[in-house]
Amino acid sequence: MKKEYETPEVRREKLRQKELRNPSSSVHGSNLSDLVGGLGWKGTGVFILLIIAGSIIYSLFF
Repeated sequence: MKKEYETPEVRREKLRQKELRNPSSSVHGSNLSDLVGGLGWKGTGVFILLIIAGSIIYSLFF
């Protein structure tokens, strides 16, 4: 597949695989970026809403 026809997801996955082969070249932690990259924008929004709702519920009971 040519570079100009690759989707952003394919490019992101190739970069992630490249970082996994050489972890010392990674400047940032890959845990959160993998999570957000895999979820998409809708999943990320739901994840953020769950965190906010959980903190509100926690503050009401404790």
